Amino acid sequence: MYKVHFENRFIMISPEPDRIQKYSLFHKFYATAELYKLISEFQADSTIHSINIYGPNIKHIWKIFRIYFTEVGAAGGLVKHGSGKYLFIEKKGKLDLPKGHIEPGEEPEECALREVQEECGISGHSIVKPLQPSYHTYTWEGISYLKKTSWFLMKYDGDMITEPQIKEGITKVEWLSPDELSKIKSTAWLSLTDLINFSVLRT
Repeated sequence: MYKVHFENRFIMISPEPDRIQKYSLFHKFYATAELYKLISEFQADSTIHSINIYGPNIKHIWKIFRIYFTEVGAAGGLVKHGSGKYLFIEKKGKLDLPKGHIEPGEEPEECALREVQEECGISGHSIVKPLQPSYHTYTWEGISYLKKTSWFLMKYDGDMITEPQIKEGITKVEWLSPDELSKIKSTAWLSLTDLINFSVLRT
């Protein structure tokens, strides 16, 4: 399945109807033009919270879905300290993780390590394993973008520095325990909530 976030709304692409959660709309894939019309209407109507687009050939649907957008790549890190706490930032008033756009010639792993260092001021962190990537869309100067963010679990045993990169709009850096995360999920982006649920609270 593929879940694409439109801020705190989303489109889920699955091989069969996803009956686990309630959707505003279910739609069986038939044709490309119909799919693109559905995406456009979803972008314009913020009262529709979620859509489940389904069909047996999910790879085909995902390929066509992606063509609608201009694709960009990003990478970031979920950093776990030896104390058991996790590193988070606050940006635009929302809880978030350090991440950024992948530069030309840069591998996602390199980007993730660099962004964590730049945005949070730590060094000596290392990658443990890749996590499930996330997808979200945004519109800039009339162009619709689909951003894939490659996430990596990282380990770090140094000082728990809390110095944000102000010039990037980061207002806070903090280290939170899993118990604290369960209480603040309501103030985080939906895509981050998914990552917390699968990578922190289930381990």
